[in-house]
Amino acid sequence: MSFVHLVLTCALFFEPGNCDSWCSALLYCHANAAGGRRHHRRHDCPPFTCGHLSDVSFPFRRRGDPPECGVQSYELTCADDKATIQIDKETYSVSDINYGDSTLWVVDASFLDSRSSCLLPRWNPLLRDPRLQAKSHHIIELAPPVGVTWASFVNCSQEIRNSSWMYMPVACLSTSRSFVYPSCGYLATTPLGGSKLNSTSALQNVSYQDVVKLMMTGFAVRFPFTVSGWNFKECLALSIRQRRKGSKERVSNIAIIDFSFWSCFLLGDRSHDNLIYMYMVVDTVSIALLILKWTAVLCRFVLAPLAVFIFLAHKYWRNKITIDAVEKFLQMQLTLGPTRYAYTDLTAITGHFGEKLGQGGYGSVYKGVLPGYVNVAVKVLGNSNCNGEEFISEVSTIGRIHHVNVVCLVGFCSEEMRRALVYEYMPRGSLDKYIFSSKRSFSWDKLNEIALGIARGINYLHQGCDMQILHFDIKPHNILLDDNFVPKVADFGLAKLYPRDNSFVPLNALRGTIGYIAPEMISRSFGVISSKSDVYSFGMLLLEMAGGRRNSDMRADNSSQAYYPSWVYDRLIEQQVGVGEISAATVANMHELERKLCIIGLHCIQMKSHDRPTMSEVIEMLEGGVVGLQMPPRPFFCDDESMSPMMDSYQFSSGLTEILEEDE
Repeated sequence: MSFVHLVLTCALFFEPGNCDSWCSALLYCHANAAGGRRHHRRHDCPPFTCGHLSDVSFPFRRRGDPPECGVQSYELTCADDKATIQIDKETYSVSDINYGDSTLWVVDASFLDSRSSCLLPRWNPLLRDPRLQAKSHHIIELAPPVGVTWASFVNCSQEIRNSSWMYMPVACLSTSRSFVYPSCGYLATTPLGGSKLNSTSALQNVSYQDVVKLMMTGFAVRFPFTVSGWNFKECLALSIRQRRKGSKERVSNIAIIDFSFWSCFLLGDRSHDNLIYMYMVVDTVSIALLILKWTAVLCRFVLAPLAVFIFLAHKYWRNKITIDAVEKFLQMQLTLGPTRYAYTDLTAITGHFGEKLGQGGYGSVYKGVLPGYVNVAVKVLGNSNCNGEEFISEVSTIGRIHHVNVVCLVGFCSEEMRRALVYEYMPRGSLDKYIFSSKRSFSWDKLNEIALGIARGINYLHQGCDMQILHFDIKPHNILLDDNFVPKVADFGLAKLYPRDNSFVPLNALRGTIGYIAPEMISRSFGVISSKSDVYSFGMLLLEMAGGRRNSDMRADNSSQAYYPSWVYDRLIEQQVGVGEISAATVANMHELERKLCIIGLHCIQMKSHDRPTMSEVIEMLEGGVVGLQMPPRPFFCDDESMSPMMDSYQFSSGLTEILEEDE
């Protein structure tokens, strides 16, 4: 005997063979190849009426409509006030379409045509194995995806006795024929629409006639989506919206987007895999570009301001360290050194910086008047040269010096990054204005007196203080003259303090002015850096004072004349031995003091530092006469063959601190 039982299950159904439970079902409907390749111009196709349905629009179409109207898979047949649709070669009657939820309500057409009260639904194609669904390239999803009641008709070889309420016999479908099956086999299964059977208590009181009535009302399915031009975007957006409705509390938006993304791809025609792959690539690139876009936004509005803030904080921290170091040093100098002025005081002293005396690489110099009508020179350091270390160096060195041939530091100003030095006023300006003029300004006796004063000032720096002070920038521009043309060594921005017993001075950077820099400052092969480096610069200064011209003259006719020390050495040798092209008149016109200054200068500019005299020995030579002076060895760069490379080296400026020479 064969027994047909009806099984009612809520939100799940059983698959033949393995009886696994499903939480939702996917219904596949076909989408033709043309629908996957063609952009549907939905706005060119007006809504239409089909059977009892009105205002039917995309994606639905009628038979005979133009190809661009709707999707072939969603073609409706309109006849006898009814609208039907083919789903997997089976006919379903469409009772309602809801565009807001993208669902349509369908009823098995065989139920409507049958007059029998004992209905058996066909094996529902909406419940096929997903692997079979994937091969058919169509998808329809039950609406709603959860909470659906399923009616399953099973055929068993023997009657099920003492069963739960879930198994109810269907007498009209059972026969007296005997079936020999080891287990039950499914005859059909179908979803039931409505909300009357969505609870366990409601299922306990349901009869077969109630199930038949529910089957006659049909069930809801969602619109199938196709991958076609702009419609893919709509598919994705709508799919996301639908999934958020039931899952946004459990699934993140990213996961929702990912699931919907693949669902929309599955809708296309698998015969056009290349097209699908193309869409995958395009969307992957789009997602990558979106990530880059948000990364750029993050960098611009978060990381960039953060980097700027870190940079400014670091700069502020570095400046604060410099300012703190300067302030700490200046506090120590208050009782020992010059007066500290406020920047507003300097503004008043200089009359709002009205009278400018000169300008150099360090900044600008202005004339000022202290109370009591004491004239001063205020050197305002430029921002680019406002180095805390150099400022401390100048204040610490010149602030402790009191010598007639060294300029006196009256005071200073340091307010954050604004710094200035206040010196005694030198009305005659710098020495270079006089020795490089077209006519000689000083007598030879006065030049010798000025040279001796400069030598005494430098010697005091080397020997007269507890620490030896190396100036490193002796040149005519840094020698100032008072009312009586008494020379004073000035500008200690590059000076360094070292213990007096140090024979070697460590330096981590070249310093000085091109043309006055000792050779050992460029290469240690010429000797070690020491006080002899200032001696070399002083020797160059003596030669310029004696000759009234700069040591390097690029406008000279030949290389010997271009480098003045070489020319002087040659003339002195010719005068000494009485040979050469020098005339008797030239010898007679060479003053004795000029010859003395030239010989002493050549002693000071010997290439090897150990061959040069000390400043004490230089003072002795300047105080003595010219008779006892011996000609020094010829510096090798005075040779015509070796002079050119040496001249080239003096044109080198990278890494050197060059002080601009302008009239004050």
